[in-house]
Amino acid sequence: MARTESKMLPLGTKAPDFTLIDSVTNKPVSLNHIQGEKGTVIMFVCNHCPYVKHVIDELVRVSNDYRVTGFGFVAISSNDIVKYPKDAPAEMWRTARKHNFSFPYLFDETQKVAKAYDAACTPDLYLFDDELKLVYRGQLDDSRPGNGIPVNGRDLREAIDNILNNNPQRKDQKPSMGCNIKWKE
Repeated sequence: MARTESKMLPLGTKAPDFTLIDSVTNKPVSLNHIQGEKGTVIMFVCNHCPYVKHVIDELVRVSNDYRVTGFGFVAISSNDIVKYPKDAPAEMWRTARKHNFSFPYLFDETQKVAKAYDAACTPDLYLFDDELKLVYRGQLDDSRPGNGIPVNGRDLREAIDNILNNNPQRKDQKPSMGCNIKWKE
């Protein structure tokens, strides 16, 4: 496990379009399909990363709390499944079921979507406004495996609340940290 920080895509970046297969329904899902009326959260995750395992239930809670307010959510796994078979679509399906995902869990087989978003780690989180412009990227909160800080989703929740309340976003956004995306050779 190589601890990696997110690359912090420039704020204001337009969300790159995509269409990927949902590991749960086995149907194609596009950015347009998951876009929320108020905003959209795109989460690069995987099944085996201890950083993702540490926060996955809170990511589901955040999704459940904010979907009803007009936000769309999606999780994307881009890891090389030849070297990391635990991240294959069948295992993604199991993870989504185990944690009661209320959002699609898409497989980025070609890794083109991860590259378009400049994703570097899992979890890597992106919040776009209603025009699909990036307003937040970075960590869920300050909790990490073993640091004793409770998982509460504070940073992402605050960014979503800022959209809901028409407040400016924080300038001091902290990068996410986790396992590096497992790139194909």
